[in-house]
Amino acid sequence: MAQLTNEVEKHTDLYVEAFNRGDADAVNAFYTDEAVAVWEPGKPLTGQARKDSVKEFLALGPTMNAKVRQSFVTGDTALLIVDWTIDTVDADGKPEHLKGIGVDVLRLGADGNWRYAIDDPYGQAE
Repeated sequence: MAQLTNEVEKHTDLYVEAFNRGDADAVNAFYTDEAVAVWEPGKPLTGQARKDSVKEFLALGPTMNAKVRQSFVTGDTALLIVDWTIDTVDADGKPEHLKGIGVDVLRLGADGNWRYAIDDPYGQAE
């Protein structure tokens, strides 16, 4: 079960914990129903395709580290700039190290918890 938060400062850390546990249901709970994720540049995913992609990727056993660089909040919307790394394996089973500077838009839900509306891990050039 996802441990969501009403504190935008804690959102990324809780997401990373769920990700590193390999808990696809918990990770998917961190997104709004209509969220857009752009895990591959130029290929946005929404709905069931986004959820399925999370399950497939977490099945590879990746581990993530992430640190919020900047956070801006206005009303029910937040913008996070996040430095992240993921260690995983590629399609051939060889180790792969991914990294980027993500641009994330979060929305505060009616339940008082923050969720991704847009997740763009490669959104900022290094």
